[in-house]
Amino acid sequence: MSPALRHPLAIAAALTLLAAPGLALAQTAEAAVVPLETPLATPLVAADALPVKRPKICLVLSGGGARGAAHTGVLKVLEELHVPIHCITGTSMGALVGGAYATGMSVDEMDAVNADITVAKLFKEKPPRLEMTMRRKADDHANYIGPEIGLGSAEASLTKGAVSGVQLETVLRQLSKVRGYRSFDDLPIQFRAVATDLVTGKAVVFGEGDMANVMRASMSVPGAVAPAEINGMMLVDGMLTSNLPVAAARELGADVVIAVNVGTPLLKREQLSSIFGVAGQMLSILTEQNVQASIASLKPGDILISPELGDYSTGDFDNLPKISPLGEAAARKVAEQLSRYAVPAEEYAALRRKQSAPVPADLMPVDEIRFVNLKRVNPAEAQKVMQTTVKEPIDQEELDADMRRLYGTGDFEHVNYRTLRDGERRVLAIDAMEKSWGPTYLRVGIALDSDFGSETNANLLASVRKTWINTMGAEWRTDISMGGNNRLRTEFYQPFEAGKNWFVAPTLDLSQRLVSIYEGDRKRAIYSLVSGQVGLDIGRNFYQYGTFRLGVVSGRLRQDLDTGDDLLGPKPSRVKTGGVQASLVMDRLDSVLFPRNGWHFRANLYNSNPSLGADFAYSKWESSVIAAYSFGEDTFNLGLYGGGKLSGERIPGYDSLKLGGFLRLSGYAPSQLLGQEMTLGRLMYYRRLSQGKLLEGLYGGLSLEMGRIGSPMIQSNSDAWKRSASVFVGTDTFVGPLYFGYGRAFNGPSSFYLLLGPAF
Repeated sequence: MSPALRHPLAIAAALTLLAAPGLALAQTAEAAVVPLETPLATPLVAADALPVKRPKICLVLSGGGARGAAHTGVLKVLEELHVPIHCITGTSMGALVGGAYATGMSVDEMDAVNADITVAKLFKEKPPRLEMTMRRKADDHANYIGPEIGLGSAEASLTKGAVSGVQLETVLRQLSKVRGYRSFDDLPIQFRAVATDLVTGKAVVFGEGDMANVMRASMSVPGAVAPAEINGMMLVDGMLTSNLPVAAARELGADVVIAVNVGTPLLKREQLSSIFGVAGQMLSILTEQNVQASIASLKPGDILISPELGDYSTGDFDNLPKISPLGEAAARKVAEQLSRYAVPAEEYAALRRKQSAPVPADLMPVDEIRFVNLKRVNPAEAQKVMQTTVKEPIDQEELDADMRRLYGTGDFEHVNYRTLRDGERRVLAIDAMEKSWGPTYLRVGIALDSDFGSETNANLLASVRKTWINTMGAEWRTDISMGGNNRLRTEFYQPFEAGKNWFVAPTLDLSQRLVSIYEGDRKRAIYSLVSGQVGLDIGRNFYQYGTFRLGVVSGRLRQDLDTGDDLLGPKPSRVKTGGVQASLVMDRLDSVLFPRNGWHFRANLYNSNPSLGADFAYSKWESSVIAAYSFGEDTFNLGLYGGGKLSGERIPGYDSLKLGGFLRLSGYAPSQLLGQEMTLGRLMYYRRLSQGKLLEGLYGGLSLEMGRIGSPMIQSNSDAWKRSASVFVGTDTFVGPLYFGYGRAFNGPSSFYLLLGPAF
């Protein structure tokens, strides 16, 4: 694959062209972007008028994704040579670098930001797990694959881009020293940014707006980043129409243009060997044509700088510090031409002092937080996930985190904010765009658990979630599993009041599963259990910390011998179930795939009660706690599990406690050990062997486990303490976490394991 297509974002952009061949070269149109509300911003003091005899010099920065880091190297040389810059125009990454410099950010500051930028920081939009609501955290325990599919219209629909741009905007705000709606003529350096109107196919030149929003619109690669919505326009990357915006510089009255082109070169014939290569070439041709037209418009006295960037691709955001020096080297090659426009050191220093004067941060409290244009989502519920409050100074990092939290609720395709005046009131307006493909969503997945022996379980998964059935935030969710074990569970979740934590949830649960019975290490029988149960829970959410539920259940169960010997002896094949159940889950893990920090606690109590229709009277408890701690790339993970009978009769076989399988006394088959009591302690160590970009990376580790089953279901089985150990490797993939391990019980069996789906 060519260097230009090494990153999945570049591939997505290339594929988009297959569906949108109509995007052709178009004339540039100046965008008069008018604020919807009265802006708060106070214009900055512009630089003094230039001496009459000095030419107006405009820096033109092209798009090129990560290759645009070379622009900072060019800026460094211009400063060394004392070449004044009076205006800047930029497209895509050029708009990002140019906008940052135009608002007063120094080259050293930009280099520091570049050193901290990674693909994950730009495009991994899922908020930190600690900040997510418990209902969304629960999704992590099922291996759903791919994007969410909207079922809210006549046809199923998908997202408009691989990412929404929420996380991208967080980084862009760090690169702008001004906040709020501004005229770009009032910045320390006059500035213009170019995007493309996806509807008309024309260039849109921004002379005003919120800097972060405009930057994001200019670099929204079609298919990779969802289009930006500004003033009714659907905007994508400006590279499609004006990747080297020389014409925009002329419109600003530039006498001299210093143009920096970092665009991706066309692929060679031998690189066009796949559909991705051909599609990518189409995108490059479209971009290269408008770049060549811009280069042809350069006049005598203008300067073109074309850094030699080798194999660095548009998606190499993990290598920005390595790309920047290549721009510096290219600028030094034309230092003689650049020096013609140098000014005396004293004059240049005075100009740069004005252009880089610090802009006070706008941290003033707001009188109101207002959600704009919400049609389904109740604003009270949306505001509940925010930490920013009225009458308190604005914390920029916290406000950016609030945008990620809102996006993480799953209700919005994009969120942003702005400050405005409503009379004497200062308002924080949240522009939260509800998903156009909602409010009903489908997710699909797969789960696999195999010991390469007699126990293999593969299941197809599906989840349908209908949200915002009423203004209080009611949600109807149905989860289906088909394969080795079949299950359908549906729940209607109804909060008592919007923005509050108490809820009621009626449920229906139907399942069919096979249970293997072992005598020693030998499988002797397989039983089929078919059950149906209805329930009603009342509960309380503790936002991102936990959930408590208390409820009643009632149902029926049928247990039949499928194959083997009837080891359980005489038993009713049909059983009535019913009782009271309570559960408390507290979840502060940073990940369920490879936890590196945090803890998780779960406790369940169940009282089977004949007064609620049960055939058996018994009570049982189960609990678990997991704690993870990391230092560097190394992690220790401690797990404690327990369960047993509280009172009444023996726990029936169909509800027995179990051990066995990967990380639960590894070496033994999954659920090989069944009985009335269960105790397990596990100490794990694992190390991250390689860091993923958008995924979690590759891990290797080992586990030491010790546990026992008391009062075994099969009396001839031992209730002694058992010890096991395992070694494993695991990696996060685009089809879910994949684990391969080997476990061995001391003085007992051993097994290899393959799992697709969460294991911890």
